[in-house]
Parts: sequence; C-alpha cells; structure tokens
Amino acid sequence: MSKKLPPLNPPLTGGKSTLQPATVDAPALLSELRELIHSARQRVATVANAEQTLLYWRIGLRIHTEILGGDRAVYGGQIVVTVSRQLETEFGRGFGEKNVRRMVQFAELFPDEAIVVSLIQYLSWTHFLAILPIKAPLAREFYAEMCRIERWPVRTLRKKIGGMLYERTALSKNTDEVIKAELDTLRNGQMTPDMVFRDPYLLDFLGLQGAYSEKDLENAILREMERFLLELGSGFTFVARQKRMSIGKDDFYLDLLFYHRHLRRLVAIELKLESFQPAHTGQMELYLRWLDKHDRAAGEESPIGLILCAGADAEQVELLQLDEKSIRVAEYLTELPPMELLRSRLHLAIELAREQAARRGGDDE
Repeated sequence: MSKKLPPLNPPLTGGKSTLQPATVDAPALLSELRELIHSARQRVATVANAEQTLLYWRIGLRIHTEILGGDRAVYGGQIVVTVSRQLETEFGRGFGEKNVRRMVQFAELFPDEAIVVSLIQYLSWTHFLAILPIKAPLAREFYAEMCRIERWPVRTLRKKIGGMLYERTALSKNTDEVIKAELDTLRNGQMTPDMVFRDPYLLDFLGLQGAYSEKDLENAILREMERFLLELGSGFTFVARQKRMSIGKDDFYLDLLFYHRHLRRLVAIELKLESFQPAHTGQMELYLRWLDKHDRAAGEESPIGLILCAGADAEQVELLQLDEKSIRVAEYLTELPPMELLRSRLHLAIELAREQAARRGGDDE
C-alpha cells in the first residue's frame, strides 16, 4: 500500500491563510513610501515643466527667426495663424494661435538660450506669461531672477509685479549699468544690499492712516511682523525689538534688529517720523560699531543699517555718501505712489548718480 503524501499547500481555515505576516511598522513604512512617490512625482513634474517651456521657446525662436524674419515679416502674421491651426489640430489647444504668439514673444524677449535653460528649472510657463507683458527689459530680468532665487509661486510673482517691486528697488540704483551688474550677481546666486532694500517701503498694510507716532508705527510693524518680512524680501529673520546696547555708563536702544541669511549679516533698523537728518547717521554708526564688536558672529559680514524716515532727501543722502558707510536711507509711505512719480524718482536718482560720477571724475583729474 502506497504512503499518502502531505498536501502541497497548507490547509485553509474559513477561506483565509493561516500564515502570519512579518511584523513591520506599517505606518512608518507607508509614510516613507508616500514620500518616495511624492518626491518622484515632483521630479517628473519639474522635468516635464522644463521640457514643455523649452519646447515653447524653441517653437517661438524658430518662427521668430526663420519665418517672420527678413522679407517674410510682411505676411508672417498669416503664417502664425496657419501654423497654429495645424498644430492645434494635431496636438491640442496648447498650440492655439494665442499661445503660439506668446511663444514667439517669449523667444523675442528672452533670446539667450543659456539664460532660458537656467530659468526653466524654477519658472513654469505660467510664470513667463506673467512676465512677458512687462515692457522694461531690466524689469523682466529682475522678476525672472528673483523668481529663481526666492522660488516665488505664480501668485506671489503677480503680487510683486502689481506692487511695482522693481520700480521701488530700482529707486536706490544709480544707472542701468549698475542694475545689469546686480542682475548678473543674482544669476551667480548672490544677493547685495541694494537688491534687498526697497525705497520707498510701503507700510500701507499696517493700516496706519493720518498722523501716527513712532511707537504706533513700531507696534504696528511688530503686530504684522510676518507680513513685514514678506515686504522686506525672503531671508530676513527677526532678532530683537528695542535691542539694548551698553556703552560706558549709558544704555542705547535700537528699534529693530534683523538677520538676513542671504547677506549673512545683521540688519539694524531705525524708525523716524521726520525728514532725514545728518545726526541720524551718527546714531546708526554707533549702533553698527557696537553690533560689529559684540554681536557679529564668525563668518558673517559686517552689520548694515537701514533708516526708515518720512520724506528722505535723495540729494542729501548722496552728499553724505551713506552707501560708503553701509547705511541705506528709505522712505516709508502709507499708500502706493503713482507709476509716474516712481518713474520721476528713478530718473532723478539716475541724474544725481551721473552728476556725482562727473564730480568724482573731475576731482581725479
């Protein structure tokens, strides 16, 4: 009689396996797997976005340089219509006439492929659509580079453009050449004080109307610290309010003290409800020397001071040469100034810089 062999599979009880799963930390494992999946999806999305934007630029470049160039520019508009209709039929609405014209404009306004390739790692096509309508070339470059450096989402970019951030920053610049040089600095991943400080600072978000005291202003800033930091720009970290400095037998108090990660230095801020006075510089220099001696950490740059005052005189600032003393003077306004006023101030700042350069050149002769 043959011996009966055991079954190949273990018996089932109630239709379910009696095998016990290995003991694992299921929540921790699932969390790790989710993170892997999300990270992979993000990388794929980033690569796909960059490839799509580069494709749009190349399509725009091809049409702009090889179809609309030369004598064919006369009937180039009709070519765009014809080409876009065919592309839209084959590849979908993303290649409609309106978007194809934007591609051409994209290639026209951003002709350097190397710059485009560096930007598309951080800027989506929607970012560029927000930047393209800006008429000033330096303003376009400024917003594109700030998006790359500070990782602005589209919504933040639109808000910065609407708030005329470039015009306010450019007010503290000298000439177009200086602005271009600082944009090159941004492309190298560096930040300078002139790119951080904005003149004038807009404090309308603090809700201050009419007459207000310096204490009211400071308290309002502290209440809205998070929003104030956003106005100053990313990288600012709040350190202290009414920072005490003991010098000899006297105690001095700095209104506000920040640290800026990109500049790698302390930023001393004084609030004044009066026009800029030469005496303010001596007070700020005293604070900066104390901070440099007692609070400056190894590897940090020297502290820098910012005086916020109502109605700062640009000519007076130039004559005092505060830039050479690491002090910036900005105005604070409680409402957004008209574009024409900003343009006028920018023109004045440039003219003053040219006159100063001419005077220095004369002194050197």
